[in-house]
Amino acid sequence: MNENYYAILMAGGVGSRFWPVSTQDFPKQFHDMLGTGDTLIQKTFQRLSRFIPKENIYILTNERYNNLVLEQLPEVTQKQVVLEPAMRNTAPCILYASMKIQKENPNAVMIVAPSDHWIEDELTFSKNVRQAFEFCAKDDALVTLGIQPTFPNTGYGYIEYDKKSDTTIKPVSQFREKPDLNTAKEFLTQGNFLWNAGIFMWSVKSVIKAFQSNQPELYQLFETGIGVYNTSEEGVFIKENYPKAENISVDYAIMEKSNNVFVIAAEFDWNDLGTWGSLYDKLEKDNDNNAVVNARTLVDEASGNMIRTKTNKIVVLDGIEDYIIVDKDEVLLIFPKSKEQDIKITLQKVKDQFGEQYG
Repeated sequence: MNENYYAILMAGGVGSRFWPVSTQDFPKQFHDMLGTGDTLIQKTFQRLSRFIPKENIYILTNERYNNLVLEQLPEVTQKQVVLEPAMRNTAPCILYASMKIQKENPNAVMIVAPSDHWIEDELTFSKNVRQAFEFCAKDDALVTLGIQPTFPNTGYGYIEYDKKSDTTIKPVSQFREKPDLNTAKEFLTQGNFLWNAGIFMWSVKSVIKAFQSNQPELYQLFETGIGVYNTSEEGVFIKENYPKAENISVDYAIMEKSNNVFVIAAEFDWNDLGTWGSLYDKLEKDNDNNAVVNARTLVDEASGNMIRTKTNKIVVLDGIEDYIIVDKDEVLLIFPKSKEQDIKITLQKVKDQFGEQYG
């Protein structure tokens, strides 16, 4: 294991499109969404610890999830859990964690990875990340992993890379927002566009330099805490100063503004597990093309459904196609897969009508 290899595992999101399983008190990264026996954060930690020392994996999360992290990842110490006292998007927390890591090891190279993605081919994943690490250790570069598009998806941002490049690690021309369908089709036709998976690799020197250049106010805010990072006084400083940080994503803050950005086209299958439909795509199906987690089913002319219940609950379906059916405690969700993006809106309506405790 290379002692200069580090990871920041992003685990602060709520995953509201996975309601009613994912809630503010218990978000999706802490659930066994795939029915494998491991939660998503456990699977991600295991994947990273194949090539990164366990003690060098930092978990970035909200204060309220501290105990969940320590329960589910018993190998992790409290010093590895970087707590946000307020929700401020990805740039402030990545800068904060990077400064902590730089103080500990100025030669660190690191990956920033979401805690709730699906990656099956873990050996190829580690190969691609190591390629990026070797590149970042030598060059002042910000590297991202792009995913080869399999269809014109309008739900992801895209990365356009230099068509003329014949190297594995290609210069990025620009980042593109989530497109409409025709634009997404055009991207695929051009052939030099990748899905933006939100997975980044860089040296701590390069990422902090990028913040210093592109976000001087944000950098100055966290730079004033250098003296207390990794000490007992860090918590007091962060509680007072973190809420002052701008609410901004790392894409807007540095990636889209920097001219030393590169991309590796991932050689592994990937899914962001952002919705019940994306989970359905990755699960094994029964003879009627239903994806079933935990339940026992009796079906008649029912196909294409995503079904999840408490363990061994019997679900009887007749004449239902392409629905999300999720049973959890006091909530039963029966929702068309075609409208899955609206679950977020429905959740707010439920909270308004029945109370915040249901979200």
